[in-house]
Amino acid sequence: MQIQAKNPEEYLQQIPAERQEAFSKLRSVILENLPKGFNEEMSYGMLGYVVPHSLYPAGYHCDPKLPLPFLSIANQKNFVAVYHMGVYASPELYQWFTDEYAKRVKGKLDMGKSCIRFKKPDQIPFDLIAELVQKMTVEQWIELYEKLYKR
Repeated sequence: MQIQAKNPEEYLQQIPAERQEAFSKLRSVILENLPKGFNEEMSYGMLGYVVPHSLYPAGYHCDPKLPLPFLSIANQKNFVAVYHMGVYASPELYQWFTDEYAKRVKGKLDMGKSCIRFKKPDQIPFDLIAELVQKMTVEQWIELYEKLYKR
């Protein structure tokens, strides 16, 4: 269920009413805690937080015309998703997040490689997401990305 939107505001307008408040709060938490340098834009049909070409001219190795992706949030059919590339790329960050989630949230973590799924929007751990977003600067992400993915 991909939302067709040209900008973040248009995307937000299409979120179902029962998820509207939680999704808007998730976006606000991310924007308030996102380290300087990342930009919010539409990315792969989701709200994306990227390293702009002005900071990383090489862009994304899969398509250099695109800025380097870091984090996205999306309204999916059965859940709200947070896609965090740093969690995928950094075993230390992954371990921190999964440990903290277990300490702070009742219930099992529903997570793929970089996708954290929240089937109940009222159970999104906003404080934990705020901390996660702060854990990696633009410079740290570029360094890790180049170490792992650039050929």
